[in-house]
Amino acid sequence: MDLLNTLVEKGLRRELPTREEALAVLATSDDDLLDVVAAAGKVRRQWFGRRVKLNYLVNLKSGLCPEDCSYCSQRLGSKAEILKYTWLKPDEASRAAAAGVAGGAKRVCLVASGRGPTDRDVDRVSKTIEAIKEENEGVEVCACLGLLSDGQAERLREAGADAYNHNLNTSEGTYGDITTTHTYADRVDTVNKAHAAGLSACSGLIAGMGESDEDLVDVVFALRELDPDSVPVNFLIPFEGTPLAKEWNLTPQRALRILAMVRFVCPDVEVRLAGGREVHLRTLQPLALHLANSVFLGDYLTSEGQAGKADLEMIADAGFEVEGTDTTTLPEHRGAVGGCGSVCGDDEGSGGCHDASAAAEAEAAPSEVPAARTDLVAVRRRGAGTDLAPNA
Repeated sequence: MDLLNTLVEKGLRRELPTREEALAVLATSDDDLLDVVAAAGKVRRQWFGRRVKLNYLVNLKSGLCPEDCSYCSQRLGSKAEILKYTWLKPDEASRAAAAGVAGGAKRVCLVASGRGPTDRDVDRVSKTIEAIKEENEGVEVCACLGLLSDGQAERLREAGADAYNHNLNTSEGTYGDITTTHTYADRVDTVNKAHAAGLSACSGLIAGMGESDEDLVDVVFALRELDPDSVPVNFLIPFEGTPLAKEWNLTPQRALRILAMVRFVCPDVEVRLAGGREVHLRTLQPLALHLANSVFLGDYLTSEGQAGKADLEMIADAGFEVEGTDTTTLPEHRGAVGGCGSVCGDDEGSGGCHDASAAAEAEAAPSEVPAARTDLVAVRRRGAGTDLAPNA
C-alpha cells in the first residue's frame, strides 16, 4: 500500500504526515490491519527497538474531585462505586510504589484527584517523591496532580520529579462537551509549565468517547505541536455511574488503528499503552506492543488491570524485552527531558496526499461496534488505599 510506504518513510525521518494521511490510517479496513501494524511497527523499532518501558500508577488520593470530566469515575457527581480516600502518607505511597518497581517498573506515576494542587499538596507530594527516590535508585517519578499554578512545576522538579503528566484527552473543538469546569487552554498551559520547568512533559488522549476520526487526528496533531516526551493512549473505561457509561464505541481493530496513527504522527515519542487496553484490545494486546513502546503494569487509578505477571509474560511471548533503569528511553536526539525542536522535518509534509485520499475513499468493511463488555470493567479493590496487596 503506497500510503503505508509513505508513512514509514516519513516516520523514519521524523517528518509529520499530512492530516489526510493520518485520517486514512483510521479509515483502513480490517483486511489491511496487519499491514498497518507492520508498517507502524517499523517506525517503532527504528526509534525504540524491541524495548518496552513499564510504568506503575499510585493513586495518592482517590475520588471526591470537584471537576466534572464526563469520562472520569472520580468526577463530581460520580455514582461509580470506586475507592474513596484522602492523601496517602509518603511512606504509604513509597510502599505502594515499591510493588511496581519490584515488578519491573522503570517509572512511578503519582496521581491525585482534584482540580490542581495547593502549595501544601506540592509539599506533601515532594516528600513522597523524595521517599521513593531514596528507596529506588534510577527509578523515574512522574507527578499528575491536575492544573499547575506558577512555580509549582519548579518545586516538583527540585524535589526530584522527572516528569509531569497532564493529558489533553480530546480535541479542542469537542473539549467543552466533555468537561465544563476547566478549559482545553488550561490543560495546554499546564503542559507548557512542565516543559518550562525542565520536567519531561507527558500528555496524551482518551479514545472511545464518541469522538470522530477528525477529533482524534486534531488532538494527536495538537500533541505533536506541544512536543511531549511521552504520549499515553487511553481507551475509555465506561464506568457505570458516569455520563459516558454507555459509550462502547471501540473494537480491538479500531484501537490498533488509533495506536498506529499516533505512532506515525509521533514517531520518536514514548507512546504508552494506557488505561482500558484490557477492556478494548482484549486478546489483541500483544499486537499493540508493535505500536507502543511503553505500558502501565498492573492496576490503574480506580479500575483493575490484568495481573502483572500476565503483562510480563505477554511482553516476553511477543518477543519484546522490559527496559531497564540503566537504559535511556528516548532517542538521543530528543535529549534527557527536552523535545526534538526544529529537527522534526517539514511540518507540512510532502507527497502521499493522493494515496491517502484514495485509501480514505476506498470501500472498507468497518468493524461492527461490539456489545457492551461491562464484565471487563472491574473496580479496583486492592493496593493503594486498602489493606490488600497490590497487583504488580
